[in-house]
Amino acid sequence: MGWPEGYGRRVLAEVDSTNAEAARIAGGLSGPEWILGLRQTAARGRRGRTWVNPEGNFAATLVIRPADTPDKMALRSFVTSLALYDALEAVTGTAIGLALKWPNDVLMNGGKLAGILLESIGGPGGHLAIGIGVNLLAAPDAAQVEQHAVPPVALLSETGVRVTPEAFLNALATAYALHEARFATYGFEPIRGLWLQRAGRLGETITARTTRDTVTGVFETVDATGQLVLKTPKGRVTIAAADIFFG
Repeated sequence: MGWPEGYGRRVLAEVDSTNAEAARIAGGLSGPEWILGLRQTAARGRRGRTWVNPEGNFAATLVIRPADTPDKMALRSFVTSLALYDALEAVTGTAIGLALKWPNDVLMNGGKLAGILLESIGGPGGHLAIGIGVNLLAAPDAAQVEQHAVPPVALLSETGVRVTPEAFLNALATAYALHEARFATYGFEPIRGLWLQRAGRLGETITARTTRDTVTGVFETVDATGQLVLKTPKGRVTIAAADIFFG
């Protein structure tokens, strides 16, 4: 599988976190750059949570500098989700069991296989770091995740497919470049449509937990700004950011 034109690639034997490395190098980059860490010593997930990342799993960050408003930059989580879905389908040969979980997870057979973390670098007009973790080889112990959260799974145990981080990076970078080009040319609507086709629990009752409250309702759609729309007994509720629970 070839490497997409215009994207840089660096592979590090060890790093504290690929998003931290992205912040360190962003100022010296002339274009988008992929950073792959074969071993991370201080990996992070959303909201500062620890991301358990055994060696053999995938930990990478894409650093880009799009000329977009912050709200449009945030839509890269959907672009990245689609790229992960395609890359996983490419390395396993099937999309059976794959689904996307709003706002930034990829599921395999109902368990969490991959997560995405977006961080801005340098404020408005700066870079965007898209951190990606995939349980290629092993999953964290279920006791390490939040109660009622989707349990973690690994690609190897779920599919029997063993893939190296380097090989997965090639597949992911290729898929991302295609979806990024679509997003840049046509905007969010085609990305949104593809994402909804692959969304997990669409039309089913889910729970969204924000920093202020908890809302349970039917997952109706994702709107034109990427927000979650739930149908509740009190009417439609639009949610910009939340943790989602299926139980």
